[in-house]
Amino acid sequence: MINITLPDNSVRQYPEGTTSIEVALSISEGLARNVLAAKVNGEVWDATRPINSDARLQLLTWNDTEGKATMWHSSAHLMAEAIEQLFPGVKFGIGPDIENGFYYDMDFGDRQMTPEDLPAIEAKMLELAREKQGFKRREVSKALALDYFTKKNDEYKLELISDLEDGQITFYESGSFTDLCRGPHLPDTSPIKAVKLLNIAGAYWRGDEKRKMLTRIYGITFPKQKELDEYLVLLEEAKKRDHRKLGRELELFTFSQKVGQGLPLWLPKGAMLRERLERFLKNLQQKAGYMPVITPHIGNVELYKTSGHFQKYGKDSFQPISTPIEGEQFMLKPMNCPHHCEIYSSKPRSYKDLPIRLAEFGTVYRYEQSGELHGLTRVRGFTQDDAHLFCRPDQLKDEFKSVIDIVLHIFRILNFQDYTAQVSLRDPANKEKYIGSDENWDKAERAIIEAAEEKGLKTIVEIGEAAFYGPKLDFMVKDALGRKWQLGTIQVDYNLPERFELEYTGSDNQKHRPVMIHRAPFGSMERFVAVLLEHGGGNFPLWLTPDQVTILSISEKYVDYANKVAGLLRNAEIRALVDERNEKTGKKIRDAEMLKIPYMLIVGEKEEQSGTVSVRKHGQGDLGTMSIEEFIALINNEIKQMMEMVNG
Repeated sequence: MINITLPDNSVRQYPEGTTSIEVALSISEGLARNVLAAKVNGEVWDATRPINSDARLQLLTWNDTEGKATMWHSSAHLMAEAIEQLFPGVKFGIGPDIENGFYYDMDFGDRQMTPEDLPAIEAKMLELAREKQGFKRREVSKALALDYFTKKNDEYKLELISDLEDGQITFYESGSFTDLCRGPHLPDTSPIKAVKLLNIAGAYWRGDEKRKMLTRIYGITFPKQKELDEYLVLLEEAKKRDHRKLGRELELFTFSQKVGQGLPLWLPKGAMLRERLERFLKNLQQKAGYMPVITPHIGNVELYKTSGHFQKYGKDSFQPISTPIEGEQFMLKPMNCPHHCEIYSSKPRSYKDLPIRLAEFGTVYRYEQSGELHGLTRVRGFTQDDAHLFCRPDQLKDEFKSVIDIVLHIFRILNFQDYTAQVSLRDPANKEKYIGSDENWDKAERAIIEAAEEKGLKTIVEIGEAAFYGPKLDFMVKDALGRKWQLGTIQVDYNLPERFELEYTGSDNQKHRPVMIHRAPFGSMERFVAVLLEHGGGNFPLWLTPDQVTILSISEKYVDYANKVAGLLRNAEIRALVDERNEKTGKKIRDAEMLKIPYMLIVGEKEEQSGTVSVRKHGQGDLGTMSIEEFIALINNEIKQMMEMVNG
């Protein structure tokens, strides 16, 4: 008999070899019907896999993230089986689950897949799902695996197998389809009740631009048609809120092939928006004792070898720049922290000087693969709202908590109400991915966990998600459509101070190492603006929006009065523009609504004679007629209330 400990800490005894689905059946048939997978001692398993020793068990359903992931991974296999039946001879790359759904990379040979092919694949997937096909896990030798895929003439699977160790290879069989896979999978295909294939894209094999371009098909499945229908409505709303579309319509940013992929060009309105965000954070930082610094866009390769960034991220960076001096090389800056370490070490430091808080809106560069670039959320040049705090060990927790306060203030002001703090720790089973001693890692991880607890944050713990030099606290924010974004990060680092030999003189007159905190509440200006755009659907708070007021003259005769009103508003530091186009007023109003301008002032003969304006508010409609002074007071009062919140 084996002991199975359930999430409520109750312990039940079962015969050795009992499966998770059998445990679920012993509790209730209803529960068993909903089980998609199981977490056994923290590892996600097939619910049909035998448990042969004492274990802690969590049964996973559609309500669990890992349950959804298991269903979507299984759906990728189901799609592959359907495609293999419809298009014999196709070769398969990889088919993982992703945050929302799944994809599979495939080689269709000379055939060009089109959106018109997708409905037939969906229909075949549902037909196969109704057959209630089981997913059977089988451990195979490397020789057998190579032999199987040699006979199938699938060079992609053969390449994957060649990277695996004998004794670590598993096949999964479902219906007529067999795949190289670690799993886990559903007990059978019956939970897959609704299918939608969303997109066809190209993807280089293993992300290498020098390798063959494969066809990637994205899809998503649900246990109920109603849930799929709701998701598709959400997807349509997401398309309307796509920051690339809104950024173009609102004239915030653009891209140019001549400048280069992934290098955004900020237009005047976007630049003004960024500047206001920067001023907002700079004001918070100044009050919190941060000091501004500026560092170059390049650095000597040796700098990044000292920090470890060259070894860890060299292949993802732009290639080094050679100078006329033999052997001298520079890199486009991939990180700001090595530069800040050098600023710290530019003069002797005392324990009385600490903490030292250095802040910079520093632009950094990463050579992202072209297929991974996406608007402002994945770029090759981006500006981090970076700061590095150098403190004594006894100051670490308080400094960490003060950074949490800044992050939460930003979320409150910009209406990000639904967020979770993710404690990202080192993977103890894969320590070679990280630098530094176990002792320093333990201290850093403990400080983050305690600080988050003391601030009362809702947290989740993710093993293996730490930075290579230290653990971190990542803020996962849900936007207005319920999508998760990683915004804001705080990292504890004992290791870069060691690598750069940073010191301060303690009260004992001895040399000590400072602890370093990396933090970026926005993350990057590019990504943050993209999320703001999609969260608000292009609507910004009045203090932040590029244009606060547009003045619409009902005919050309009143353009002079419109410009006079605009001048008075600008004198009152209200951002105003005049729509002088010879268009009907209704069209001007519709256009202003599309541009998300908060206030519209309509002026004609009556307004000119009385020195007034007719006021409309975006999304609300007519507010009536006001004097110019009354309108200025209205705006100033609204902004004053906002700025009191903004400035804390």
